Amino acid sequence: MNPKDFRFHKEHDWVRVEGDIAAFGVTDYAQKTLGDIVYVELPEVGTEVAANDSYAEVESVKAVSDVISPLSGIVVEINEEAVDAPEIINKSPYDEGWLVRVRYSNPAELDDLMTYDEYEQMVRELET
Repeated sequence: MNPKDFRFHKEHDWVRVEGDIAAFGVTDYAQKTLGDIVYVELPEVGTEVAANDSYAEVESVKAVSDVISPLSGIVVEINEEAVDAPEIINKSPYDEGWLVRVRYSNPAELDDLMTYDEYEQMVRELET
């Protein structure tokens, strides 16, 4: 998976669009900032999520953080591997560490998200 093809939310969440389904996850920057992830709580399949609202929770050795939905839609799949072995989010945030797949309902919301380059610029500014 190439994150340059993803879209990014300002709260350090990514979206990979696959037709009318979008995979969501946390960015590499987010997992590094959180530290070792020890627990993840994901919504059930069928749950409706709304853009800019919390849809999951990630717990690390440092903190518990809400995960913000970049798009609105219905959860169609959750990553059971991330639930069973949350460290996969640290090891592979853009590939095996995805959290949910959502049938998104409003394609116009994609326009509100950042490109990879825009997100990387935001992260550079945070690190200075």
